[in-house]
Amino acid sequence: MEETEGVYVMRVASMLSGLHPQTLRKYERAGLLSPSRSNQLRMYSEEDIARLRVIKHLVDHAKLNLAGVDLALRLRDSILNMKREMSRAGLGPATEKRLVRMLDDMLDMLGVFGLEGSD
Repeated sequence: MEETEGVYVMRVASMLSGLHPQTLRKYERAGLLSPSRSNQLRMYSEEDIARLRVIKHLVDHAKLNLAGVDLALRLRDSILNMKREMSRAGLGPATEKRLVRMLDDMLDMLGVFGLEGSD
């Protein structure tokens, strides 16, 4: 099964994320996530659930509005992509460790350190 394949219907995703189903719809309309669909049902993957938890954290604890959440998520995704690319680049261990620490500091500034989902 692929990581992004939908596995939870909205009701279960709502319970797992601690968010009301209307809030999930609102976040989808805002473009913050895109659950897959099976007929008329939205299907949420583990990755979607992790992303919902990050969004909830950013709204509840960092007090960001949806535009701020969108920016924070795009920055987070870019940082995580940079970390993956660095591990493939074959940098020396000391350089890679230093750069990973810097990227982790950036994630910490965003308030999403440790909320990297299924990365």
